Amino acid sequence: MNWSAISSIYVFELARFFRTIAQSLVSPVLSTSLYFVVFGAAIGSRIEEVDGVSYGAFIVPGLIMLTVMTQSISNASFGIYFPKFIGTIYELLSAPINFLEIVMGYVGAAATKALFIGIIILITSFFFVEIQIAHPVAMVLFLVLTCVSFALFGFIIGIWAGSFEQLQLVPLLIVTPLVFLGGSFYSISMLPPVWQTISMFNPVVYLISGFRWAFFGLSDVPVATSLFAIAGFTALCLGAVWWIFKTGWRIRQ
Repeated sequence: MNWSAISSIYVFELARFFRTIAQSLVSPVLSTSLYFVVFGAAIGSRIEEVDGVSYGAFIVPGLIMLTVMTQSISNASFGIYFPKFIGTIYELLSAPINFLEIVMGYVGAAATKALFIGIIILITSFFFVEIQIAHPVAMVLFLVLTCVSFALFGFIIGIWAGSFEQLQLVPLLIVTPLVFLGGSFYSISMLPPVWQTISMFNPVVYLISGFRWAFFGLSDVPVATSLFAIAGFTALCLGAVWWIFKTGWRIRQ
């Protein structure tokens, strides 16, 4: 394993994060704070509790997941798309490093940035609502797995994209709606039976449910199912990345 190459890519990508700190950190934190004001204060004043948890606290896991998923995807997709756009990707491909080391550098940096933002938002939430984390180890585990899996997904999007507009296509049209409809601001049990069944086909439901369980001990689906879903998604993304580098799809073509 070429740790020097991995660390070089990793440090370079992290440096880009701190060069654009206003866009990378301040913007998502401010956006999430507005969600707390609108949903936590305005709507929360009308919905006192959900399953025994104050509404303001109940939406915290969903807001963190919303930000972490979108940031993981955007950081990883841009990180690999830009070298492909300007042609420096061929320097990586010709260097004595394998695809796993390239992926570890880019995905590791994207996941770290998303994890850092997620922790900042968690700390910010304590200024708005009172939160007690029932299972802190499980919370960290779900957060890290989500960052890594969606950074892998973003890496695939970055390779697939043929323009800067396409980088935003999947997050805006697919991921964000799935998160909003995945129980970020409500419990699936509050829906009519038909919509509860339909929601079970939304993979984001399992991630948010498991993450919320780590906070409050409440979940819409079994925790083991949530872990299985995120592990399966990670394995699927790893398989797709392996196939991309094996065939050279959208990289050498």
